[in-house]
Amino acid sequence: MSQFFYIHPETPQVRLIKQAVHILREGGVIIYPTDSGYALGCCLENKTALERILQIRHISGEHHFTLMCKDLSELSIYAKVENTAFRLIKNNTPGPYTFILRGTKEVPRRLLNEKKKTVGLRIPEQKIALALLAELGEPLMSSSLILPGNDFAESDPEEMRDQLERQVDLIMHGGVLASHPTTVIDLSEDFPVIVREGAGDVKPFV
Repeated sequence: MSQFFYIHPETPQVRLIKQAVHILREGGVIIYPTDSGYALGCCLENKTALERILQIRHISGEHHFTLMCKDLSELSIYAKVENTAFRLIKNNTPGPYTFILRGTKEVPRRLLNEKKKTVGLRIPEQKIALALLAELGEPLMSSSLILPGNDFAESDPEEMRDQLERQVDLIMHGGVLASHPTTVIDLSEDFPVIVREGAGDVKPFV
């Protein structure tokens, strides 16, 4: 049975954020709010927790995973960022973008795209997500909470509780959130490639 926290969306309670991070460090899988809807999260090194997320979403290990980072300095530890790509990221973060970049040795191999050795990275604006990342001190392995058969991320934590309370360790209720998928930009090559148009404006990358 999972725990269920009501988190203030603007001023997240420090006590609850610390408890959530403790659950993550103990190997837990959590549901937490982001700018683009709710997501599943676990620690980078936790292979078992990652497998649980794959089972919940019914996806394979070939899925492009995302590392949720607190800022640019953290992102640059886990991704190889050339000068042009760095300027583009700096000018458009935090925001509703996921950037595909070549991973460094800090990224567990199982999280990298097998052929290109790339990984998705995001810097969110959502205050609960940022509080989690600040307390955790490292990126959060993240995957949008899109259940099998659905096209969009889940929005209502009460409904998530009914469906998933036996499959996750914590649900963080930060309000009912509309699902606004991020714009995905591949910056792993010489020129930006728009993989998916979402909430973020694509003009800076064209």
